[in-house]
This record gives sequence, structure tokens and C-alpha cells, in this order.
Amino acid sequence: MKILILSVTAGEGHNSTAKALREEFERMGTECTVLDTFQYISPPLAKFLSEGYLLVTEKARHAYKVGYRLAEKRRGSEKAVTHLVDMAFAGDIVDFINSDDYGVILFTHPFAGMILDYLKETRMLSLPTVGILTDFTFHPYWEDCTRNDYVITPAEGVLLQGLRKGFRPEQILPYGIPIRPDFLTNTPKAEAREKLGLDPDTTTILIMGGSMGYGNLGQTVEQIDAISYGQDFQMVVVCGNNGEAKAEIDGLTEAGKLRHRVLTTGFVNYVSLLMDAADCIVTKPGGLTTSESLTKGLPMVIVNPIPGQEQRNTEFLLNNGAACAASKTCPIDECLYQLLTSPERLDAMGQCVRALSKTGATERVCRFVLELAVTPIIEK
Repeated sequence: MKILILSVTAGEGHNSTAKALREEFERMGTECTVLDTFQYISPPLAKFLSEGYLLVTEKARHAYKVGYRLAEKRRGSEKAVTHLVDMAFAGDIVDFINSDDYGVILFTHPFAGMILDYLKETRMLSLPTVGILTDFTFHPYWEDCTRNDYVITPAEGVLLQGLRKGFRPEQILPYGIPIRPDFLTNTPKAEAREKLGLDPDTTTILIMGGSMGYGNLGQTVEQIDAISYGQDFQMVVVCGNNGEAKAEIDGLTEAGKLRHRVLTTGFVNYVSLLMDAADCIVTKPGGLTTSESLTKGLPMVIVNPIPGQEQRNTEFLLNNGAACAASKTCPIDECLYQLLTSPERLDAMGQCVRALSKTGATERVCRFVLELAVTPIIEK
């Protein structure tokens, strides 16, 4: 018996969740296949979706915001278009499913879940299917995934959203967003800083722009560097694949234009260690980075949220006391100044972060799926 995970490349979060689950299944001795759904069905379409998502979220955020809001407001007649797309792709996916001994199918993006929903509706598929939310909100198209058996959510607080999308209470399982197991291992703060070549006794701010290094990281570093509150601090900046941002920040450091110590990296595979070294994190609120930060107990300062799902993530975190958010009228330096000068607030935010954390989510999800795989299927 094998596990199949259907992902979609639209940003890195959906694929990262799929990979984390595959690693855990394989650790448990279960073979697992991750399929990029649209790459399998139509490589040109997959490229269009992937590159289009990156282009729109980086260069045309207002258009993305409008499109996301329209998707949230769409009516039944508009769903017919997506239904036609599901019908067109269903045959290819069911052929792949039938090509091997799969026991359960997971999906990390609603577009894949919509195809499975159609297969369930037409009784072309009887295997158990489980959706994984990779944000702290139900995207608009999740309402077209309700015939799937279960949906894993990041927290109890999104239950009402799920009910409004049409899921039944027993379908919604608040197990958390699956992340890589290395985030479950904690290195003492001082030791983590020493490993990174940082001062072990100095307050440390971690700045992340996601895998693509979104936002003007150089400007963000300069704004934070200008903060003066009577104590020293140091920064770690993860630029991801944004080589220009790294070069800019390195240039500021080499020219002696920064007053505080800055460690700048590109794309790295030791984010867990960086989080262990930090007292707080400045980040865009992607679902995976947010979940990793929660697991590490890191208070968050949110910058540059992508309209739509990341704005919803921001609202969730703010309403639950786990973050503060920079804006045009409250820029990043003011946010951090307010946080750094109030140890009581930083501690209270840390308590809220720990209350939201779902440590062990990946193992919990995998054990549930393996139990589901051996549960007899009863036709309705």
C-alpha cells in the first residue's frame, strides 16, 4: 500500500508541505509519491500557473487582491467553469491513481482537491481523500472540495470558516500544518548564535522574505538598523533566491553604513537553526514560515503580505496575539521599537505563539492517514 500526495506549484508552500509529509511517511516505512498535478496533466499549463502566480503576486498585487476577492464572492453559475476544467482533467488523474496500489490520496492545493471532488461526485474514485490547508484560512475554491473525506486545518480557530465553506464538523481536523521534522529539534539560543558566528548574548532579529526574497529587504534592514533603544541588537537576513537583495545588504555592510551586526544569507537549509538563534522574526506571513515560527515559539512582525491568503494569515495571527504588523502608517522600525522596548509584551506574544503552535503536526497527520488506509470503505 502506498500514499499519493497531489500538489500544485503556485508558490513553494504546497510543495514544501507535500515533501514534509513524504519524508515522514518514508520514515514510518510507507512508500509515498508526490505528484505535481498540473505538471503531470499539462506542463505548459503548470508553467503558466507557476510563473503567473509569481508574476502577479510580485508585480501586480492589486490585481491579485481584486481577483482573490472576486473568487471569494463568486456564485454557483461561476463554478460551472471550474467544473468543466475538473471534467477535462479527471481522466488523466484517475488513470494515474489506478496505475499503482494507493491506499489514501492527500492534496495540498484546492485545485487538486477540486478534481478529486469531481471524481468522488461521479463515483470514479472510492479511495479516502484528505486535504491539507497550508494557510490559516480556507482559500475561495475549498468550497468545491467538500466531497473529499477530511481536511486538515492549522488551528481550531478556522473551524467556522470550514463550516461556511460547506464542510461538516467531523470532516475538519485541526492537526496543524505539516512541516519538516528538523523544526522539532531545538538548539539553545546562545549555542545557535555561536554556531552562526553571532554574539551569543545579543538580542537577535531574524528577517525573512520567503524563498523568492520578497520585499525591499535592503530598505527593511536600513530601517531596522536605525532603531536606537538603549540596547544592542544584531540581525540575520535570509534573502532566499534574491541575489540582488543579498548583494545590496552585503554592500551596505562592507561600506560601513550599518551600525549593527548583520549576517546575510541566500537560500539555506538551516532555517531551523536561524529561528533558534532569534528573539523575534520579521517576515511575510506565508503559511509554512508562519507554522515554523509558531513551532519555534517566535513572536512575528509581519511585513509585505501577499493580498488574499497572506492577508488572511495576518488577520488570524493579529487576532490571536501572535504577531504585530507593519504598515504605511506604522512602519517596521516603529513596530520593532514598540516590541523591543516592552519585554512584557514580547513575553505575552510568545505565550500566544506557543498556544497556537501545533508541534508534531506532521507525524499526527501521517498516523491518521495510515489508520485511514486500513479502515474499511463503506459505500454511502
